[in-house]
Amino acid sequence: MAQTHSFFSPATHGFVRVAAATPVVYPADPKANADEHVRLIEAAAAQGADLIVFPELSLSGYALDDLHMQAALLDEVERQALRLAEATEDVATTVVVGAPVRHAERLYNCAVVVAGGRVIGVVPKTYLPNYREYYEKRWFSPATDDLSADVPLMLGDEVVPFGTDLLFEAENRPGFVFGVEICEDFWAPLPPSTRQAMAGARILCNLSASNIVIGKADERALLCASQSARTLSAYVFTASGWGESTTDLAWDGQAMVHELGTRLAEGERFGMGGGLTICDVDVDRIGQDRLRNGTFADCGRHEADGYAFDRVLFEAREATPADLIRPLDRFPFVPDDPARLDRDCYEAFNIQVQGLMKRMVATGSKTVVIGISGGLDSTQALLVACRAFDRLELPRTGIRAYTMPGFGTSEGTKANAWALMKALGVTAAELDIRPAAERMLADIGHPAADGEPLHDITYENVQAGLRTDYLFRLANQHDGFVIGTGDLSELALGWATYGVGDHMSHYGVNSGVAKTLIRHLIRWVADRQLVGADATPVLQAILDTEISPELVPAKDGQIQSTEATVGPYALNDFFLFHFSRYGMAPSKIAYLAHQAWKDAATGHWPSGTPDDEKVEYDLETIVFWLRKFIVRFFQTSQFKRSALPNGPKVVTGGSLSPRGDWRAPSDVSARVWLDELDAHVPVRGSSTKDPK
Repeated sequence: MAQTHSFFSPATHGFVRVAAATPVVYPADPKANADEHVRLIEAAAAQGADLIVFPELSLSGYALDDLHMQAALLDEVERQALRLAEATEDVATTVVVGAPVRHAERLYNCAVVVAGGRVIGVVPKTYLPNYREYYEKRWFSPATDDLSADVPLMLGDEVVPFGTDLLFEAENRPGFVFGVEICEDFWAPLPPSTRQAMAGARILCNLSASNIVIGKADERALLCASQSARTLSAYVFTASGWGESTTDLAWDGQAMVHELGTRLAEGERFGMGGGLTICDVDVDRIGQDRLRNGTFADCGRHEADGYAFDRVLFEAREATPADLIRPLDRFPFVPDDPARLDRDCYEAFNIQVQGLMKRMVATGSKTVVIGISGGLDSTQALLVACRAFDRLELPRTGIRAYTMPGFGTSEGTKANAWALMKALGVTAAELDIRPAAERMLADIGHPAADGEPLHDITYENVQAGLRTDYLFRLANQHDGFVIGTGDLSELALGWATYGVGDHMSHYGVNSGVAKTLIRHLIRWVADRQLVGADATPVLQAILDTEISPELVPAKDGQIQSTEATVGPYALNDFFLFHFSRYGMAPSKIAYLAHQAWKDAATGHWPSGTPDDEKVEYDLETIVFWLRKFIVRFFQTSQFKRSALPNGPKVVTGGSLSPRGDWRAPSDVSARVWLDELDAHVPVRGSSTKDPK
């Protein structure tokens, strides 16, 4: 398919392509600096950049000392600023450059914003450093509330908006609103960008000179990450680099883009050629996050007194098909970075363990009951139970684990269940539910009781219900409580038998953990031998087993496949994260999934991902399973989530508890979401491909 449809453009889905520029600096040579600016502007425009940000005083150079006060230099800076404005007439890229600007018989350290062939605004620096190596107040005036408003700023023949009260907004791109601050401004206790964000700016730009000393790069990164997280924004930072005067200082040209606390891109430091750090920031996601965060809006109202911003409008480039330039996790619940994955597994496992420990202490229970199938979820729940008992210094014999074979149980999973229980030293037993299931099927007149191969939902749920019924009665008998094994992904899909089935327990330790993360948690526990070395071989065997409810006998040697029914968990967890965490429209979720999964050879995979799981999904397949996900999430699952047992929240935005992140009526239609998907995606999604 030729990707010419607007669906394939990042701009269609709320992305703005930003570039942090680190030009070669020519001190006190505005024309040479402007030449370098034009080169980088053209390069950024060729890569589809909507916004390019240059460092502080980039047109003149920063370390000029008293040369800042020379009329010849300032005249040339003004000429070159107007030249740069002309250079933007045909490139459809908005440009922010640093320049000294004269206004009302004062000199200001400014950001000059140019777009569409014109200078559209000038923002002066608010806080001027005058300590240690800095003495900016020798030359520049700080921005104040009174910026001589009665005296207009003239650049060339035009009056230009001037002040710290300017926000810049694209008329044709919703959410593309940015504010500007300069270097020291974001070292202040209350940076100007904080109020810019509360006034509606979703992208915050920092033009910096910021000389480098040991450890300062980490400090800048910390401030950028913190400001983007605190203000729910994207933060674009770029500092002066090669060519700046090293008479007394040095410069590294650090360039970074952060979004909601996460670093999206970082350029080369100490480079010599000048360059661009380009990525796509998601202003739509920022807007969605602000809608969900009432504190952000409350703080904006509280701090709004006495502060008003003028919006300067400009035209942004139109949507053009292109690949997304930003980190995009195929597995949003499973980090690609091994160190981050290790930390996440540590936290997730201990959240589960501590949750169960508190419930045991609160109830005074020294016994828990759990069903073990030989699959991922029950294995993880059992590992959590063992660790909880160890930390409470209770014997593992208080964990009463039961394998309960039914009509579809395979010898492999049954053997794994037994091997696991023995390796962990719990009290193990087997309860064959088939006689009771056959009796129930006969009592209700089900055809399977007479030997007919009718493996319908009744046939399946009789088994699931009996297993849970047995577990509850065993808990009564042994003065304990039932540990639930169902996970977050199953809750999203409604893949659980309601009521007295695997939907119900006394405490659900896995209810906040996605299926894709559980696999890595089990591997993490095994690698660190947190429950003993004897369990490692069987844990690996369980990881190698296909996911199946095993409620229907194998056919032609093939066991019942969960993913053939509900779809690949890799895709379902991707859908769930972007739907529940950010409330994204289905068409955008489809776009992101296509960007993430269309090419298995690109991007990183989480540590430990088997080669046979490194697959690709085309757009048709993605849309097919996304439609299934939407229907299941809305129309077949919410009533189950409304009656969810207690269990700890583990991942950000990932709880589906009616007492936590997700509250919804049980009887709504999925029509709005299905219609949105059909209206904006260029395929219908009729794939019948094997999810593997």
